[in-house]
Amino acid sequence: MNQQEYQVEAEDYLNTLCSVKPNRRLGSVGNRAATEFFADKMKASGFLVDVTPFKCLDYESKEPSLTHKNLHFEVKLSPYSLGCDVEAELIVASTVDELEKCECHDKILLLKGEICSEQLMPKNFVFYNPDHHKKIYKLLEEKQPKAIITATGKNPLMVGNMYPFPLINDGDFDIPSVYCTDIEGERIAAKAGQAFKLRAEAKRIPTTASNVIVRKNPEAQKKITICAHIDAVEDSPGASDNASGVTVLLLLAEMLKNYQGGFGIEIVAFNGEDHYSVGGQMDYLNRYSDSLNQMLLAINIDDVGYIKGKMAFSFYGCPAEIQQKAQAAFSKYPNLAEGEQWYQGDHMIFAQNQKPTIALTSSEVAELMSSITHSPRDTPEIIDYSKLVELAYALESLVTAF
Repeated sequence: MNQQEYQVEAEDYLNTLCSVKPNRRLGSVGNRAATEFFADKMKASGFLVDVTPFKCLDYESKEPSLTHKNLHFEVKLSPYSLGCDVEAELIVASTVDELEKCECHDKILLLKGEICSEQLMPKNFVFYNPDHHKKIYKLLEEKQPKAIITATGKNPLMVGNMYPFPLINDGDFDIPSVYCTDIEGERIAAKAGQAFKLRAEAKRIPTTASNVIVRKNPEAQKKITICAHIDAVEDSPGASDNASGVTVLLLLAEMLKNYQGGFGIEIVAFNGEDHYSVGGQMDYLNRYSDSLNQMLLAINIDDVGYIKGKMAFSFYGCPAEIQQKAQAAFSKYPNLAEGEQWYQGDHMIFAQNQKPTIALTSSEVAELMSSITHSPRDTPEIIDYSKLVELAYALESLVTAF
C-alpha cells in the first residue's frame, strides 16, 4: 500500500472513531463501538486480540436547578455527581482554613475563591494526588454538607480552557455537587445564611469497558509496546485527543502484519485515560504488571497530526542506544522533531515503572490544550492525515530497527 492509500485509510479510520454515537466516553455504547471497530481491524491484520472487560461507571444527568426564593442561578452538575433534592441554609468557604472552621453539616456549602483555584484530582487517583487535594476531600466527607456548589474562575491550565470548570469530577465522591462561574458564585454568596433549594437528577450506571490489547510473537522474551487511548470526553469528537493516536496504531498494525523480527509486538488501545477512574490503565497494570519485565520499549501516542506545527517526541529513562535508534528513525521524517517531556498521558504508567519510554504528541500541544482538546472544537478538520501516515512509517522504521 502506498502513502496516498494509507492517507485515505487514515481519514476513514479517524472519521469513523469520531462519529460513533453518542460519543466515546468510557462505558458508553459509542465507546464499545469504537473498541469493537479497533479490535476487528486488528484481527484483520493478523494480531492476537485480547478484549477483556473491566468495571466502570457510565452516567446520565439532567440540568440542575438552584433557587433562592424567586431567584434562579445558573449551575451545572459536576460529572458523576449523585442527584439531590435539598433545601438548606447556604454556608460559604473560600480557603481550606475557612472550610476547617465552618459549620456546614446538613447545609448547602458554597466553595469559591482560593480553594477553587484548580480542579481536584479524583480521591482514589493513584498516579498523582496532592496532599492538599486529599485534605479538602477529607474535610468535606467529615463535615457532610447536604450538597456542594463550587464557583470556579478562568484557569489557563484547564484543558480546553473550560470556564467554569468542575472542581469535582469523581464517581467515588458521594456528596452531590454543582459548579458555576466565579461571577455567579458571588451572586450566590451574597445570600449566605439564607435558604436555597438545589434539585438535580442524575444516575451512575455500573457498566463495563475494555482495553484492546493485540500481540504478535507473544512468546518472545522481550516486547515493544505501542499505545494510544481510544476514549474521549463526552462533549468532544476527540479527533486529536485521541482518534489521531488510535489511527496511527491501526496504520502501524497494517505495516507490521508481516513482521518477522525477534521481539514481541504489543499494541494497546487504552480505554479510560480521560475518565476519573483511569480504568484501562489500572486494568492493564493489574493483569499485566508481571510482563513489564519483558518490555524493551514503550511508546505512547496522544494528540498527533495537528494541522499546525510538527509532531514531537520525548524520552523517559531511555538508554543511549534506544535514543540513538529513535533519533535515526525519526530523522527521516520532516514532521517529527524532539520536544519537551510531558506527564499527563498513558506513557507515565511505563515511565514510572522505570521502563524505557517514548511519548509522541504535537509540538503545538499547548495551543491544543488551551483551546481545542476536550472541547467540541476537536474535530477531524484540525487533522493532517499525511502526518498520521508519516508517524506510522516512522514507528515502523523504529520497531524494525531493533
